[in-house]
Amino acid sequence: MDLFDYADSLRYGELHMKADPRIGLRAIVAVHNLSRGPGIGGCRFIEYDSTEDALRDAMRLARGMTYKAAISGLDHGGGKAVIVRPKGLTEEQRGQIFHAFGEFVDSLGGQYITCEDSGTRVSDMNIVSEHTSHVLGFDPSKGSSGDPSPFTAFGVRRGLQAAVKFKLGRDDLEGLRVAIQGVGNVGYHLARELHDLGAELIVTDVSSGAIARCVKELGATEVAPNEIYGVDCDIFAPCALGAVINDHTIPQLKCSIVAGASNNQLAEDRHGEALRLKGITYAPDYALNAGGLINVAEEYVKYDAEVARQKCSLIYDTIFQILERAGAEELPEGVVADRIVEEMIFG
Repeated sequence: MDLFDYADSLRYGELHMKADPRIGLRAIVAVHNLSRGPGIGGCRFIEYDSTEDALRDAMRLARGMTYKAAISGLDHGGGKAVIVRPKGLTEEQRGQIFHAFGEFVDSLGGQYITCEDSGTRVSDMNIVSEHTSHVLGFDPSKGSSGDPSPFTAFGVRRGLQAAVKFKLGRDDLEGLRVAIQGVGNVGYHLARELHDLGAELIVTDVSSGAIARCVKELGATEVAPNEIYGVDCDIFAPCALGAVINDHTIPQLKCSIVAGASNNQLAEDRHGEALRLKGITYAPDYALNAGGLINVAEEYVKYDAEVARQKCSLIYDTIFQILERAGAEELPEGVVADRIVEEMIFG
């Protein structure tokens, strides 16, 4: 990967890096676009095979946050942090890393505002908040909004309902089969929302405990991780890894709609067209999963959980409008969503 060519292709932006070998800190902050306001984006804390993988992840995710904020009408740009999780991590080392990361975020002067993401938790954001005011989603007892996962799940459910209305002409979810890939924080909350509305759930996860909870509490049916793509269902909901819609998985899909919480679901942009040609409606991920961002952005002004929930509910309208325009223009839904955003940001 030529870093500058990749940055140009994503219309960047700034990259910031911080290393501290004493504690094993390797952190990247990607700031994609600030034309609408300071960039908000979570901090991802996972293992990577290479620094190149970490850089690519941070840059692509930050671009997604720019688009997510814009499509949601927020006065924010996009950023993302990635901390490469050391092997054999101890709790003491974890604390040291997030103390140093808090100082790193503060040194950027507010152009990047961090929050929770994959591999991080509220307690990590509590540590970050000791060093900077540019953090959201930490402990509510400390004046923040806490875990954004329920708001992300609520927004996905509202957008999923819009896709069902558009594709299936239905206002309810009763009896619809939804295959959920990943039932961690967001996926579990989504599963509960869908169960309460009468959907039939098929779930998978790398965690047997996460699956067992859904089976016990929600009456879900378990399938193996590699079987989820071929499940006969109405809706496939990716809520775990990115790039799961690809040349290998698309031929297996037996659904009418793809609508889930994970980021960067399409391995390549061309896979949106492949879905369209197969007659599958795709709810663009960054528009669908914006609930968590909407929630913490509300905190950036003056937090009101009910107002945040009302704004998350509007994801229904956003998704329906994208699907209508995509249908009228005979274009992939992701292309239409990108055009809407780029008209707003770049003119």
